[in-house]
Amino acid sequence: MQSLKSSVMILAFAAMAASAATPEPTVRVTGGDVQGQPGSAGGAVFKGIPFAQPPVGELRWQEPQPVKAWSGVRKATGFGYACMQNLSGWNKTATDHMSEDCLYLNVWTSEWPARSNKPVMVWIHGGGNSGGSALGAGGIEPPFDGASLVSHGVVLVTINYRLGILGFVGHPELTAESPHKASGGYGILDQVAGLQWVHDNIAKFGGDPGNVTVFGQSAGGQDTSILVASPLTKGLMHKAIVQSGSPMISDRRLLSPKQTEQLGIILATALKAPTTNALAYMRSLPADQVLAALPDFRKGMTEQKLNLDVGMDGYAIPEWSPYVYAEKRQLHIPMIAGSNAKDSPGYRPTANGTAAEMQEAVRNRIATVYGKHPDLLKRVEAAYASAPGASDFEPYGTLDYQAAVDHGFRCTTAAVARWQSAVAPTYHYEFVAGDEKYRPAHSAELDYVFGYMRDRPAVPAKLSQQMQQYWTNFAKTGNPNGAGLPEWPKYDAKARSYLEFNNNGPAAKADLRSAVCPIYFEKLDRDVATK
Repeated sequence: MQSLKSSVMILAFAAMAASAATPEPTVRVTGGDVQGQPGSAGGAVFKGIPFAQPPVGELRWQEPQPVKAWSGVRKATGFGYACMQNLSGWNKTATDHMSEDCLYLNVWTSEWPARSNKPVMVWIHGGGNSGGSALGAGGIEPPFDGASLVSHGVVLVTINYRLGILGFVGHPELTAESPHKASGGYGILDQVAGLQWVHDNIAKFGGDPGNVTVFGQSAGGQDTSILVASPLTKGLMHKAIVQSGSPMISDRRLLSPKQTEQLGIILATALKAPTTNALAYMRSLPADQVLAALPDFRKGMTEQKLNLDVGMDGYAIPEWSPYVYAEKRQLHIPMIAGSNAKDSPGYRPTANGTAAEMQEAVRNRIATVYGKHPDLLKRVEAAYASAPGASDFEPYGTLDYQAAVDHGFRCTTAAVARWQSAVAPTYHYEFVAGDEKYRPAHSAELDYVFGYMRDRPAVPAKLSQQMQQYWTNFAKTGNPNGAGLPEWPKYDAKARSYLEFNNNGPAAKADLRSAVCPIYFEKLDRDVATK
C-alpha cells in the first residue's frame, strides 16, 4: 500500500512539474505582455487584445488612438466587449456583452511556440455596420471560433469595430477638429487600425505580416471591398475574400462626406444638443443615451432620404469606391468574391401571389435601380417577364425574391469580381447548398467557412472541409485550388466562370444570371462614366 501511495505522489509531482515547465502562452505586443491559453486542438488562443485606446469621452467620434502601455501581464483569455449597438433580435449575443470600450481583437494559431510564419486571415464580421461582433453567434451566423480554420495552416485574427451611430456618423464640428478634415469613417478606421496592429505584431504569433488576407461577410464583405479601394491599406492587406458584399449593396451609393456630416446634425437634433458646442454635449452623454435616440434619428434620416451605413468620410474613403475600381486604382491583389442563392436578409417574397402580382413586385424593385436608364429597365423587365429567362432554379425562390437578391447582393458582388479580375487573379462563387431547414440564405455559408456544422449530416461537413481548404489555400498562395479539390476556374469578364457550392459538392459553371447581371453591369458602367 505504501508503495502505491508513493507512486501516486511521484506521478502527481511529475504532472505538477510538467505543468510548471509549460507556462501559459505569453507574447509582448504593442502596449505590453498578453497571456493567452492553449487552443482546444493545440496551438494557442489570445482573446481580447486591445489594438487601440477605448474610444470613450473625448475619443468618441475620433480616429482610433494607439494603445497606452500597461504594466505586468495582461490576461487575454476572454473576448472583449462587443461595440455598442441597438438590439435587433438577431444580435442579442452582442448586446448582452457590449461596451463603448470595444476595440479588441482575437488571435488563433495552430502551433505554439510558433515554428514558421503562416499566412494570416483577418475576419471582419457583418451586421449592416450597425450590429454584431467578433464573437459571432448572432442569428444564423456561427460563433467565430478559429480552431477549425487554423488547422489548415493559417493564423486567424478577428476584430471589433465601432458601429452605427458611434461608428459612421460625421458632423461639421468633427470635420473641423480632424487633422484630415474628415469625419464619419470611424468603423473603417478601426478596421485599418486592426490591420496595422496585425502588421506590427502578428509575426510574434507565427503569422506572416507580408501575407495577410482580409475576409468578411455582408457588411464585413462590403467593408472588405471598400478597404481594397482605400488609400490607407497599401502594404496592410495582400488578398481579399468578399462574401455577400460590395460598395453598392442594394445598388446604394455611399453617402458623400457632406451627407455623412448631415447625419451628425440629425443626431444632434435627436439628442436635443445646443446649437453651439453640440459635439461637447454629445460626447458628455452616456453611450446608451446616444443609442436611445435611434428612433428620432431614423425619422430625421427618412425625412432627408439618408441611411446609416458606411459612407465617404473624405479620408479613409475619399470617393465612391466603384470609381476607384473602374479606373483600376484599387489594390491589385487576388480576390475571391461571391454570394448566396437566397442572399436577401429581411426580404419577404410575395406569398401565393398571382403572376401579375409577382411581376408588379419585380417592377417595383427594379424601377428604383434602372429608373434613370429606361432602355435598360425595359430589357430587365423583359428578362423577368419569363421566369425561365430569369431562372427556374429552385434554390433561387420566387421571381420577386430573385430580383431582390440579384440587385441586393448577387449581381453587385459579381460586379466587384468583374472589376478586380481586370487587375489581379479573381475567383467568383455562388453558394446554393442547403435544405428546408438550412436554406442558402444570407449568412448560410458562414457555418461552412468556420466549420460549425450544427446538426447537419455528413455530406455538408465534407463541403465545409472543401470550402475551408479553398479559403486557406487562397490565403497561402492567392489561388484557392489544391490537391483533391475540384478545379475552381479564374473569373474573367468574358467567360464569367464561377464555382457553385451545392449539395453534391463544388461544380465549375459560367455566366451566372446571364439574363440579368450583364444588364446591371452596363448600368454600373454608365454610373461610373458620369463621375
